[in-house]
Amino acid sequence: MKHSPPITGLPVEEILPQLVATLDTENCAVLQAPPGAGKTTTVPLWLLGLKDLGPKKILMLEPRRLAARAAARRMADLLGEAVGETVGYRIRLENKVSKKTRIEVVTEGILTRFLQEDPELSNVGVIIFDEFHERNLNTDLGLALARQTQEILREDLKILVMSATLDAEGVSQLLDDAPILTSLGRQYPVETHHISRTPKGRFEGVLVSWIEEIVQENKEGDILVFLPGAGEINRTLTGLTSFAKNNNISLLPLFGNLSQKDQDKALNPDPDGRRKIVFSTDIAETSLTIDGVHIVIDCGLSRKPYFDPNSGMSRLEMKRISRASADQRQGRAGRLGPGICYRMWSAAEDRGLVPHSQPEIATADLNPLVLELAKWGVEDETELSWLTPPPSGLVAQAKDLLIKLGALDSLGKITKLGEKMVRLPLHPRLARMIIKSREIGKGGLACDLAALLSERDILRRNPDAPNSDIATRVELLNVSRKNRSSRPEHRRLLQSADDLRRRFKIDKGMLDTGSTGSVLALAYPDRIGELRKKGKSSYRLSGGRGALLHENDKLAGEPYLVVADLDGKGRDARVYLAAAISYAQILDEFSDQITVGTRVVWDDDKERVIADEETCLGALVLNAKRIKNPSPDDIVAALITAIRDREMRPLPWEAASLAVIDRVAFAKAYDQGYSDWPELSKSWLLENMEKWLTPYLTGKNSLAQLQSLKLEEILLTLLSWEGQQRLGQIAPAKMSVPTGSKIRLDYSDVDAPVLAVRLQELFGQADIPALAGGRVPISIHLLSPARRPAQITKDLAGFWKNSYTAVKKDLKGQYPRHYWPDDPLQAEPTARAKPRGK
Repeated sequence: MKHSPPITGLPVEEILPQLVATLDTENCAVLQAPPGAGKTTTVPLWLLGLKDLGPKKILMLEPRRLAARAAARRMADLLGEAVGETVGYRIRLENKVSKKTRIEVVTEGILTRFLQEDPELSNVGVIIFDEFHERNLNTDLGLALARQTQEILREDLKILVMSATLDAEGVSQLLDDAPILTSLGRQYPVETHHISRTPKGRFEGVLVSWIEEIVQENKEGDILVFLPGAGEINRTLTGLTSFAKNNNISLLPLFGNLSQKDQDKALNPDPDGRRKIVFSTDIAETSLTIDGVHIVIDCGLSRKPYFDPNSGMSRLEMKRISRASADQRQGRAGRLGPGICYRMWSAAEDRGLVPHSQPEIATADLNPLVLELAKWGVEDETELSWLTPPPSGLVAQAKDLLIKLGALDSLGKITKLGEKMVRLPLHPRLARMIIKSREIGKGGLACDLAALLSERDILRRNPDAPNSDIATRVELLNVSRKNRSSRPEHRRLLQSADDLRRRFKIDKGMLDTGSTGSVLALAYPDRIGELRKKGKSSYRLSGGRGALLHENDKLAGEPYLVVADLDGKGRDARVYLAAAISYAQILDEFSDQITVGTRVVWDDDKERVIADEETCLGALVLNAKRIKNPSPDDIVAALITAIRDREMRPLPWEAASLAVIDRVAFAKAYDQGYSDWPELSKSWLLENMEKWLTPYLTGKNSLAQLQSLKLEEILLTLLSWEGQQRLGQIAPAKMSVPTGSKIRLDYSDVDAPVLAVRLQELFGQADIPALAGGRVPISIHLLSPARRPAQITKDLAGFWKNSYTAVKKDLKGQYPRHYWPDDPLQAEPTARAKPRGK
């Protein structure tokens, strides 16, 4: 029987016969269609007519739960059916499908589950990746896995990638030059205005005033306001309450954690016919059409998770949106008719928008992805085809944590524990916490903690009485469970926690929160914190990082904490959620990870090497005991480390030892016929102390003992006997002058060695011989009796003949009691004011 999809009149229908024909002969295609073209709700219905689809299903991936529900509902309406018949949906904690369901709208993590459980996707004929431009982590992973399934197991599996703003050429190349189909759509004209000056910092006050002006200027049409998060939405709603009441306007929030009932209020016309203003996160950017909207007000900001590889922590960051997102939001105003878009950034700033946001795979925590790849059997992520390959550094960091959690073995293969973890719709940390806690009878507490950590914090932050204690949240959840709380956020958390309990057959009884810290530590073994000695709010974490509580926080002063949520910024990250844990609990829960070892280090205060026997958990020192006789090798290693860290400053450097370095450099430059000159630069000495210094450190353990080192002799031993002889000839350390003094030569300038000598000590000497076999003249710095420079020359004979008389006159005026003969070549040299007997 010929398939007859419902006709909607939406613009994309013009190209759908061509799309169906393409996928009848090809197994991949790319569809570009602008906002409002109708691709989300019409394409799956048309693809039911593919000739080889048979009884197989169509899966359509949506990046958000709200969009998945809305798309399924709209398609069911077009068919005149209820959701769950021909068209259904599956999202986390909720599904409406039946044996009759042919089209399933799913969020992206659901596809990954399907693939892991059945790599062939034996009952699926088509996978549609909708709104692919959002490039969520699970979208990229799902496409990579589906593509490998198609290439190896299911050549008949069809893959369709759809988006309004998309690098179509790049996706086409990834899919072996898949055909690109483009729908021009039907976008009504949108008049765009920019604010004159972009507000800085908290902008809700400016936005409230601007919305009031816009409502007064535009008497008709519902308004959609884009904001970065629930906090900004609630503050703006509060600021407009009186205005809305006076003008009979309905104010409606729209974000992911709202109940379905509240989300539907925002999407549908007001039942009393009032004008409405919808305040939404970027959840309304794509896929959704909000009835009645003709005006968009865009704050131009979004809040996205970013993973900090330096701290190993994720955090939400608010940033300016991309050009693609700005265009998508603008398009919301022109779906139903001509519209207006107001942008809360200047026209100048608009010209600087980046074309596209970074894909999540480039900035996100890759632990879930790496665990999924290990389950798939992929040890090297480059085996798969990626539009944007996951960064190798983030992959390596994720593997390291998964090994510590016991999900991967040392070779990167998935373990039995990892197999259990990957089946849970949770971050690997939380999955491990539930599995391990269930083994010790704490599974119910772990399920509640996992729910709390997977959703927005249910306890409002109070700057005057901060409370980061997650045990307080567990107690609040206990009360909500007992009293059957009607608050939507509590009901959602209880639903999530109870779903996890059902999976593990754990009852819904009340919980003792005394084990909160030890259970939480199973998820965050690298974030067990010990209070630092000074203060009551600064902690050192077992992973090596620092963490900081607000000084008035409920947990401030606790000796040990387990930290679940912190911002990752700076040297000491701000703690948002944590739990207290006792020393005894740490010893009990982590006995297999606690190590005992000797730490031998330099103590700056004592100026000597000290040694402690330390009991450690990661970077935390749980106990330390001073020991008197550490290994001599450990002492030497500690000295080497301390000297290197201080760039050799603790060593007794003197002019003679420093001169050896310069003399060898001079000799290497002017005696190139000799090939055995060693490398004696300061950088080489710093990097190679184990080679030249270690033998002389035995028996020494303090700064005072280091001062007995004879560095000149030590450095000269790095030369062979022949090398030492040649060094003495090419670059002698000292030069004798007529008084018998031996003056040290300065070779710091390899091209101009210096002899700095008092002028009177050279009386009677006609000239100074050049170095390096007569090739390099010495720069003679002739000094006054006070050792101040009087003249510089490389020609002593010329100085006596041409300059001495003038210099003598000047020096005689300054030093009249000293000996200044008229004929210096016939005079007696002296190191005193006058020669003896004169």
